[in-house]
Amino acid sequence: MFDFAWSEIALIAAVALIAIGPKDMPAAIRTISGMIKKARRMAAEFQTHVDEMVREADLGDVKKAFSDIRNLDIPSLMEKHVDPDHSIRNTFAEDPLKPTYPTASEVSTLDEVAVADQSIPEPGPQPEVAAEPEKPLAPAFIPPGLVPPPVTEAAAAPPAEAPAFIPPEAVLRRQSKA
Repeated sequence: MFDFAWSEIALIAAVALIAIGPKDMPAAIRTISGMIKKARRMAAEFQTHVDEMVREADLGDVKKAFSDIRNLDIPSLMEKHVDPDHSIRNTFAEDPLKPTYPTASEVSTLDEVAVADQSIPEPGPQPEVAAEPEKPLAPAFIPPGLVPPPVTEAAAAPPAEAPAFIPPEAVLRRQSKA
């Protein structure tokens, strides 16, 4: 109850033997043991009265509610209500920096860029145009290393440094002039 170690009990017994004396020691031990028994009986009686009051007041439901609150798992409850189909968790599990288009190292020619860009489906219904013949769609971005130089008389001149971004319309204009 008070968590005494054996060394502490031995020290108390030695002090009691010296203070009380060996002649009165048995009477003192009987008195102390009687007091401990009386305290235990009072504690047990108090516990039974408290249990009886709980049963009378029907506080078992309250006790169950407190234990439910104590065992509540808030993170899983929040996830259940915020992300029931786990779509947010799956979004963060994927690599957000992974490109969805072909990179320059994966594509070797301009035609492959146009074909790869055409394979990406565009949203919504596409209107049919019967008057114009089909021509490849220009990709949204063409890496400068894949653009062929324009064929002109000034081909002997040193080529200018390629810009960081070439608009697809400029490439189509170059090809149509050639």
